[in-house]
Amino acid sequence: MDRRRNRPHGDGHGTPDFRIEFGNTRAHIREPRVRTLVFAVKMLTAGLGALALAGCASIERTPFTQEQQAAAVVPGIPNARIWSDERVDVLLARSRTVGPQVRGPVNVLALSGGGSNGAFGAGLLAGWTARGTRPEFSVVTGASAGALIAPFAFLGPGYDEPLQALITEGFGENLLQIDGLQAIFGAAAFKAEPLKRLVARYVDPTMIERVALEHRKGRRLLIVTTNIDAQRTAVWDMGAIAASGQPNTVQLFRDVLVASASIPGVFQPVLIDVEGEGRRFAEMHVDGGVRANLLVVPESFLLSSVPPVAPGTYPRVYIVLNSKLDQEFEVVQSRALQIVSRSFGTAVKANTQNTLIATYDFARRNRWDFNLAAIDGDYPTTTSYGFDSNYMRGLYQYGYEQGSRGNPWRKTLPETYNTVPEPPPARPLRGPRARTAAR
Repeated sequence: MDRRRNRPHGDGHGTPDFRIEFGNTRAHIREPRVRTLVFAVKMLTAGLGALALAGCASIERTPFTQEQQAAAVVPGIPNARIWSDERVDVLLARSRTVGPQVRGPVNVLALSGGGSNGAFGAGLLAGWTARGTRPEFSVVTGASAGALIAPFAFLGPGYDEPLQALITEGFGENLLQIDGLQAIFGAAAFKAEPLKRLVARYVDPTMIERVALEHRKGRRLLIVTTNIDAQRTAVWDMGAIAASGQPNTVQLFRDVLVASASIPGVFQPVLIDVEGEGRRFAEMHVDGGVRANLLVVPESFLLSSVPPVAPGTYPRVYIVLNSKLDQEFEVVQSRALQIVSRSFGTAVKANTQNTLIATYDFARRNRWDFNLAAIDGDYPTTTSYGFDSNYMRGLYQYGYEQGSRGNPWRKTLPETYNTVPEPPPARPLRGPRARTAAR
């Protein structure tokens, strides 16, 4: 495949389509990358600045205390989520009481964030199915773009086709709709409704019922969000939500997925209703990648040694990184939006690299089989802020080929990552030292 053909095209010239809406007026605008948002903000500010100052309001919040938040649970579903930084002994004790355990091989799939680069992971899964070696996963985790892929991956090859449609049929191109005055003074630049509609279209009640069925067998689907009130990583047990039988099951399931993919400032945060110390309030959740762009185990586990799942049974971990492993050079334009975006992306990349290093060391220490797939360094990924369907189709096909034609998995991290070196094998003692040790 000629990789040059997979450069972002949009309308053929790398210009994704955005929409601006104000009242009943809509305008379709094509501008390269974030210049669209800059243009829209300037246009709105010039014509409506004074009115905006008087008329826009932020999201109203019910006040609550730190103690109330720390004690908060989802009403009716107390096991809906854990905090990734909870003590290891607490999490281990809880894991023994949450239902049946999977028997046989334990396979863990972790899907990272990556925006439109999530097309890589979707394609890789389909190619893996075609190769005939894709296992059933005991645990599937997802953050950000990986969260949107995770339910499909969890339910197996039968969901490869709808996942391909989600990625390749261009629905993502309508996600970025500038939200009129809210783009300047509101909680986010773009409307949340298109993302919500996209999730609702594919994550229907039937899918959620199937997640519940697999949960009852002992399998787990875990989604990561960032609670920015508490600055903590929430890990949501989607099977527990699906099997809860609560009236808000479908809405909460979808809300968690939307929250995990809601980039701060780009999409509105998601408010999730909870109850703590007798008070009801709403937590604010955003993109899981803010704190944990991928998850294999909770962060409190990463420096620990944990008992094996069963005697002689050690999990096999597959990490799908929907990005490149190393840094990507780019001459950044001296404009506020580009600088902020590049800085946020750099922070997420550093976070991801540190998590990979800690996860790799955890896997070696606990004898877990480590496998990592990522986009090759020479693949021409996009710097577009839209979800260009041509680019995503090309990247999906690239991922498919990686999964179907060869082994995309590497067992170690790049040499550029500062990992703890493997200890040298112990040499047998000889001579007087051996006799001394024998005593």
